Amino acid sequence: MVQVGQWQRSGKHWQDAMEYLWSGELGQIRTAKTWAYMGWAAPMPVPDSDPPAGVDYDMWLGPARKRPFNKHRFHWDFRWYWDYAGGLMTDWGVHLIDIVLMGMKATAPRSVMSLGGPFGYPGSAMETPDTQQAIYEYDDFTMTWEHSVGISLGPHQRGHGVSFTGNNGTLVVDRGGWEVLAETGRRDGERYEKTPAIERQVAAPDQRGLAQHTQDFIDCMKTRRQPRCNADVGALVAVNAHLGNIAFRTGRRVYWDHAAGRVKGDQEANALLRAEYHNGWQFPQVTVAEASAG
Repeated sequence: MVQVGQWQRSGKHWQDAMEYLWSGELGQIRTAKTWAYMGWAAPMPVPDSDPPAGVDYDMWLGPARKRPFNKHRFHWDFRWYWDYAGGLMTDWGVHLIDIVLMGMKATAPRSVMSLGGPFGYPGSAMETPDTQQAIYEYDDFTMTWEHSVGISLGPHQRGHGVSFTGNNGTLVVDRGGWEVLAETGRRDGERYEKTPAIERQVAAPDQRGLAQHTQDFIDCMKTRRQPRCNADVGALVAVNAHLGNIAFRTGRRVYWDHAAGRVKGDQEANALLRAEYHNGWQFPQVTVAEASAG
């Protein structure tokens, strides 16, 4: 039994928001938005130094490229370096994009394009962009991702969140609750709400998902049913997030062949699908027979 840590799937208010979305009240969903505006300070360059006492730095690096120790490449700030992570796109993106995949019952995109750069902190030590936008094309809707480091206020006056916009209104949900913003129309010269607005439904602090996700794993160990977020779901949202960064790093629109697990006709993009292994580490190769036996 494998559970992936997309714990929001276990939160009651996230589930309530999805039930409302699936009710059809919003009409045809045209686009979804995901965002993370984090008011964290960007790290500024510092000299390399010796690792802290007690740290096996070679083991910490593992298969990542051998580099001198720098405190910004260590705990917390490691997320801003391509050797170890993918910035906010993969840090928060996997949590929020997952809700779009869940809500829209979608899988992988047809194509992705992305722009961004060190626009907020051009002199910082970050490799990943402090500002980034990505547009995803699915079969019958589009999704946007955007993030900013050092800014806390994003779309819909929320630092993070997910929105679904349909013909009749927009559902907005984050870790604190959900609400519906009504789309208005005109009938007999009078404005009216196409679907009733719903005031923010505040999530109970003890029902936001983390404790429930832990319980879900324990229950699955006993019952042998699959967790709410299993390996298949976790892999799928990782593909979506990584494609956003691949589009950014190549500087062009990438077209994804989900059946083949490859970007169509783009060797540079495909080279970014798997990390390079260094320092004697080898990427494990598992045959179909071994996987079945395991």
